[in-house]
Amino acid sequence: MQKVSKIFQYLSVVFGAIWFGAYFSRIILTFYLFQGNHFELKPFISDTFLHAIFYILNPLLVITSITYPLFFLSLILFVLSSRIKLKQNGWLFIILILVITLAPFEIYLINLDNKILTSVFYSAFDPHYILEMTVKRFKILGSFPLIHLFSFFAIIYLSVFQPFKKNEN
Repeated sequence: MQKVSKIFQYLSVVFGAIWFGAYFSRIILTFYLFQGNHFELKPFISDTFLHAIFYILNPLLVITSITYPLFFLSLILFVLSSRIKLKQNGWLFIILILVITLAPFEIYLINLDNKILTSVFYSAFDPHYILEMTVKRFKILGSFPLIHLFSFFAIIYLSVFQPFKKNEN
């Protein structure tokens, strides 16, 4: 492998790990805000708490909004610069299929997150609007965040064990 491809490989691993950690943390924190499947806030969460909670969640939104596009770009550049034959490295082919298939959904979610960030930082802070956007994020794509997390677990598994790898002999 060339030096440039190793740099892109390293960057894709770093950005992917940072994105995955922030995404996982955000999902856990936002799911704990609600009780049941109807997205009703837990009784102890008042408007004052909601205001603080969304300020605490903002760094996670920023991190995921920045690191996912960087992960996607560095992974694509790694594949292009390394000249690895996808036919002989099925594990990498499956990773690419997963990442490319899930990218439009993640870009849509990043767009919703950017609306939340804009309302927090550049307009009058309305916790009810942000709560509405958060619930919309969950309702529109349903179980997609969990599918995305499990897909990323599969990506980690495929990267580490590299199954479906053909020998050139």
